[in-house]
Amino acid sequence: MLRLASKRLLGLTSREIPSRPVQILPRLYHEKVIDHYNNPRNVGSFDKNDPNVGTGLVGAPACGDVMKLQIKIDEESGKILDACFKTFGCGSAIASSSVATEWVKGKSMDEVLTIKNTEIAKHLSLPPVKLHCSMLAEDAIKAAVKDVELKRAKLKGNSSADAANAPIEKAADA
Repeated sequence: MLRLASKRLLGLTSREIPSRPVQILPRLYHEKVIDHYNNPRNVGSFDKNDPNVGTGLVGAPACGDVMKLQIKIDEESGKILDACFKTFGCGSAIASSSVATEWVKGKSMDEVLTIKNTEIAKHLSLPPVKLHCSMLAEDAIKAAVKDVELKRAKLKGNSSADAANAPIEKAADA
């Protein structure tokens, strides 16, 4: 069918078949997505071994998007001082990461856990086919908060955190 259509387009078909005009509708990104794609905010990375840095690494195997979002926490106040990201993926994934890093700055860890993918998707006007990008951003925020909480619990000598991590450490030593 594709071969026939291309031959018709080039005028190489022997018989004339009346063709209907085909209207191709372009898929356009919203201007906010384009802005965050062309001018991404907070691209980069922090030292993952810093106890005040939480790293969330998430991916969507179906589309190939991978997102690393990091947050840097103030020791005294517990608020997020800075955030950065590195994303391999489509424009919507990059824009979702960029927006997420802007939204988490200055908030407490409890506050950022209330950020929902639907809010990011609405802000960027993402179509339904791109909602997984905003879901990745929400998951990355949660993973980064969880990571920094585990690091802090480990530093404080919290026995429950040590017990939870013991099988992982034993497996790593093997």
